[in-house]
Amino acid sequence: MSYEEAERLLLSLELFGMRFGLDRMRRLLTVLGSPHKRFAAVHVVGTNGKSSTVRMTAAILRRHGLRTGAYLSPHLVSFAERVRIDDQDAGPEAFAAAVERAARAAAKVDRTLEEGDRVTQFELLTAAAFDLFARERCDVAVVEAGLGGRYDATNVLDAPVAVLTNVGLEHTRWLGPTVADIAGEKLAVVRPGATLVVGAGLHPDAARLARETPAARVVEAPADPGLPLLARGAFQRRNFALAMEAARAHLGALDGEAVRAAAAETLVPGRLEQVGERPDTFLDGAHNPGGMAALTEALPDVAQGRRTVACVAILDDKDAAEMLRALLAHCDAAVVTRTANPRALSPGTLLSLCRQLGFDAVEAVGDPRAALERARDLAGPDGVALATGSIYLIADLIRPAGRARSTL
Repeated sequence: MSYEEAERLLLSLELFGMRFGLDRMRRLLTVLGSPHKRFAAVHVVGTNGKSSTVRMTAAILRRHGLRTGAYLSPHLVSFAERVRIDDQDAGPEAFAAAVERAARAAAKVDRTLEEGDRVTQFELLTAAAFDLFARERCDVAVVEAGLGGRYDATNVLDAPVAVLTNVGLEHTRWLGPTVADIAGEKLAVVRPGATLVVGAGLHPDAARLARETPAARVVEAPADPGLPLLARGAFQRRNFALAMEAARAHLGALDGEAVRAAAAETLVPGRLEQVGERPDTFLDGAHNPGGMAALTEALPDVAQGRRTVACVAILDDKDAAEMLRALLAHCDAAVVTRTANPRALSPGTLLSLCRQLGFDAVEAVGDPRAALERARDLAGPDGVALATGSIYLIADLIRPAGRARSTL
């Protein structure tokens, strides 16, 4: 199977949607020889900051001499971005081979399921990642949960370290209507006797539930790691402090030089990532109110009083008004657009929302690339342009021209 064939297979499974439950995943891993039992794991759950925390934890562990895997979602351009070994995306051949092995196993599992049921895209991809980590002899894998925790495909791991980044209202249709409900679903990944590391400033309801988990030890990370980072923003400083505590829980102690090296080299694509100059141009995948709050907290340090223009696209299942209210308070102008995702709000809807919020310095441009260029023009060479509001917008902007969309 080539990489292109592996991607087509994964895309074909998207038609069958999302299905909760762990039975299919357990069967799938059994057919593959239980690869998830051949490496240690750090399991990361939360509303925002999971991918950054995974990358940072993996970087710290790698700098301590461990062969380290990282499993992330979503991706920006290629499915292979989700599976990393020692700070590198899985190679196309190795990734395709892992998907092919998982697909053969899935075909066997599908024959044992009730009519209409089958292994999902995320289950197959997760199994392929675990299989690859085992074959590459990873000492430890840092694994990001996909949705929630309790019934997420990653919850087959028996991880001695679990991480809760934060909890906000998200996916309430599946996880429950309150922060406490959502926190309970995420904390269901914590095994008895594990160490649970929680982020600073956790919502009080989530913090209470964290203290009540059967974890042997609950560790609260500080708000700041106390050392310089390559990644920008106070939210990344919180994420790195969380990653340090997660790595410490796995290792027992940290080497200061190894931690400083990881801090100095770790960037997270699409998270306050600078992609241009004159004007300074940034991409940030803030896609919900919590993510937007973290971004706008960081914006004053990034903009430093300069004219700031946002290029914005938001999906229809997000609280667009709240996100825009937070963002526009830091902007001189905005250009609204839409992504290739069919759930994207129309530019006209976003334009109307901006004006209802009392923000009139706004234009609508349908094409995302043209919208970002217009934002750059409006910012001027000494200003700041920022694309945000949806990870799909970031994917549309960085995907090579002419390349077909690989879904997230």
